[in-house]
Amino acid sequence: MKKTMIIAVAALFALTLSSQLFAAAQRDGGKPKVAGVVFQEDQFMKLLQLGYRDAAVKAGFEFYPANTNGDAAKESEFLNTYVTQGYKGVAISPISEGASMKVIADAAKRGLLVGISNFTLTDAPYLTGAFTSDNYDLGKTCGTAAVAFINDKLGGKANIAILQFKSLLPEQSGARVKGFLDQVSKLPGVTVIADQDAWLQDKAITVGGDIITAQGDKLNMIFSANEGGTIGATMAVKNAGKEGKIFVFGFDGSEQMVQLLKDPANVLQAAIAQDPYNIGVKTMESLAKAIKGEDYSATKGKTIIVPGILLERKNPAGLDAFLSDLKSKSGS
Repeated sequence: MKKTMIIAVAALFALTLSSQLFAAAQRDGGKPKVAGVVFQEDQFMKLLQLGYRDAAVKAGFEFYPANTNGDAAKESEFLNTYVTQGYKGVAISPISEGASMKVIADAAKRGLLVGISNFTLTDAPYLTGAFTSDNYDLGKTCGTAAVAFINDKLGGKANIAILQFKSLLPEQSGARVKGFLDQVSKLPGVTVIADQDAWLQDKAITVGGDIITAQGDKLNMIFSANEGGTIGATMAVKNAGKEGKIFVFGFDGSEQMVQLLKDPANVLQAAIAQDPYNIGVKTMESLAKAIKGEDYSATKGKTIIVPGILLERKNPAGLDAFLSDLKSKSGS
């Protein structure tokens, strides 16, 4: 009993002392340095970075943004720099489950506090938390919308092409595609006739166009697992003059995606939008608590799901509400 009480008092003293040291640093004009790292330049990552920044500034930190551009060597370099230059913490969207988590674990062992975004934890109790969407569930939601469309508009039959990003992030891409396919494959008239990687818009235009050419009139639906692929697939359909014959379902939400969902060309039908801004905010908030010596046991080493929202052509009021919220967060 006495030993337990001593441990509890010691832990409370450590938290109090850490908070006092943070407050002293603030009074002395020294702001703790934190970084926010993303891995590409798209709308999702820009909003994620804004979430990092806003939460860091609110917490009284000096914030430094960074982008690995999908380069594992750069990711490792950034983390090493943060350790050697005395950064207190980093909020990061890792590139991969394998290599990324190894370098993150190494940085954490060297004293860097780390919170991660857009990722599901398996065994990383040293992290301040992981905040992400449920990729399978997001794919499932989009798949459910596609099933309704196939039944209502296509007579229960569809030949589908898949555009994903499995060579970039196999775990995320696979979960999204599986969630979608687990729904549409329940229909006996559905067949997947192509499955390729194309997650950047320009690449997706080319790959989507090649699939359309190769499949002729057989193809009537494309599902893309990310924003770049979704926009590219939609443009590929329009470039091929297949409006009204090939329909697109996809991922992520942005002003451009809303415009495509409202476009009279009637190509993009639905997209499942994540909430990258709040994912970024919550990741940085968990980091802030740890840095300030506050209790963050509710998130430490855990994965917290941030829900998404389905954007559909048939729900214009929902599209307007999403766009208004998006503009308020991005300051545009």
